[in-house]
Amino acid sequence: MRYDSDLLYRPPGEWRSYLLQCTIGCSNNQCTFCGMYKSKQFRIRPTEEILEDIDMARDYYGPGLQRVFLMDGDAIIIKTEEMLRILKKLYDTFPHLEKVTVYAGPRSTLSKSPEELRTLHEAGLSRAYLGVESGSDTVLRFIRKGVTADQMLLAGQRLVEAGIDLWVTIILGMTGARGEGGDWREHILSTAKMINAMKPRHLSAMTFAPAKGTPLGEDVLAGRFEVCSADHVLEECRLLIENLDVDPLHFTSNHASNYLPLKGGLPEDRGKFLSMIDQALEGKIRLRKTLDRGI
Repeated sequence: MRYDSDLLYRPPGEWRSYLLQCTIGCSNNQCTFCGMYKSKQFRIRPTEEILEDIDMARDYYGPGLQRVFLMDGDAIIIKTEEMLRILKKLYDTFPHLEKVTVYAGPRSTLSKSPEELRTLHEAGLSRAYLGVESGSDTVLRFIRKGVTADQMLLAGQRLVEAGIDLWVTIILGMTGARGEGGDWREHILSTAKMINAMKPRHLSAMTFAPAKGTPLGEDVLAGRFEVCSADHVLEECRLLIENLDVDPLHFTSNHASNYLPLKGGLPEDRGKFLSMIDQALEGKIRLRKTLDRGI
C-alpha cells in the first residue's frame, strides 16, 4: 500500500474503506474554492502498481475486506479496460468485497459511453461521488468547475442510468453575501431543479468555508468575497429542501462545514428538517462553529 503523500482525501462515508490510490490529484484542479489537490500534478498510476498494492492490502488486511475507495480525485478517468482489470483483481482478491466506490469528475464521466459505464457497474463499481456544487451556469463559471449545468446534469444522469449508486454534493453559500458569485436564489433553485432531474440516491449539502491557498480564499482575505452568514446559509438550505422532489432521497447536511446538522430521508423528513431550520433561525437551536480551513 503506497501513497504519494500523507494528504489522503475520501468522502466522509468511506471511513471504513481501504483507500486504493489509482490517481494522483484531480484532473480538473481549477475549482476556486477547493484546496484538496492544489499541490499535486495530476497523473494516473500505472495499472501494474495498483495491482501490486492490492496484493499488499491482502497481506495487511487479510481476505475479509468489504469496502474499497479508489482515490485520489476523479479515478473514473482511468481507461475502461484498465479499470476493469483493477475491479477484477479487487473482487478476486477479496471474496467478501461488497462495494468499490470512486470520485467521478463530470468531464471524465462524459468521456465514457453509457455502455462503458454500465460495464463498469456490472464489474463491481458500486458508487460514484459527483461534486455538482451548483445547478447554476453562473456559479459553475464563477468557481471554474469546467463544465456547464447541462453537462453536469448529463454526467449524473449517465451514472444513474448505468446503475451506479450516485452520491451528489452541493455547496451552500457559494454566491457570497453580496452576490459576488451570482444570485443566491437562482443558485439554489437551479440546483434543486438539476437534482430533481438527475435523481441521485444521495445528496449532501455542504457549506462554503474558505480554504487557505485557494483563489476564493484569497478573495475572502482581500475583501473581494464576503462569506455568507449562518442565517443566510440556513435560508438557502430551507429553500433547497422545499424544492427537492426526488423520492426517495437520502439527504445529509451534517458535514463539519454545516452550522445545523441534518440527516434523514426525503420526502418523509421534510417537515422535520424545515422545523429544525426555523427553530435555528429563531435562536432556539444552537448552531455549530464554522469550519476552520486556515482563514
